[in-house]
Amino acid sequence: GDDGAAAPSLLRLTVADSGHGMTADVCKSIFDPYFTTKPLGKGSGMGLAVVHGIVERCGGPIMVDSEVGRGTTFTIDLPIASARPSSHRALPHEAPRGNEHILLVDDETAILHMGTQILQRLGYRVTAATNGLEALALFRERPDAFDAVITDMTMPKMTGAQLTAELTMLRPELPILICSGYSEHMDAEKAAAMGTAGFLTKPVVRAELAQAVRGALDRSDPGA
Repeated sequence: GDDGAAAPSLLRLTVADSGHGMTADVCKSIFDPYFTTKPLGKGSGMGLAVVHGIVERCGGPIMVDSEVGRGTTFTIDLPIASARPSSHRALPHEAPRGNEHILLVDDETAILHMGTQILQRLGYRVTAATNGLEALALFRERPDAFDAVITDMTMPKMTGAQLTAELTMLRPELPILICSGYSEHMDAEKAAAMGTAGFLTKPVVRAELAQAVRGALDRSDPGA
């Protein structure tokens, strides 16, 4: 090989246990927001989803190797910064606010409640729906009452993609934001191909939600 080739600047963190281990089916879902094998009220299912989001934002992968009865090993590779960050950090910008009416759709009551709180604290009016059919019925009753829609992708009765298609037929200019968990077959490119105004990865953080909503609303109303 080329002796002059630089070795990858990565820091590897390995965490292993000798516990019960996990089946292949469980391993496929462990990074999904709100997925847990614990009894109701004993686990939020958010821990690994948050870890995955942090590692992904740092530009590194997180890998899992598990065998029932043998334990589990998590491996995280993080890129090493080439220089120390400046001690003079810029102050964070204030999250953009608004007073428009948002239709928020998710079958997970916890994330629906959290999203409603975030949006209301940013000044928005929020109507919450627990599934696509409920959201579509609300929209048909008052098709001009909502300024934007934020919907989960995977829901029973009607998916976010199906809801998006129905709402777009009723109001083609309506800004719609799609939310999706890590393992779902949806990304920003596919969301854009559906004609949506944006894509958010769960778990959604306040700053990203504020920016996405304000951007979608402003693009739908250039004269504002």
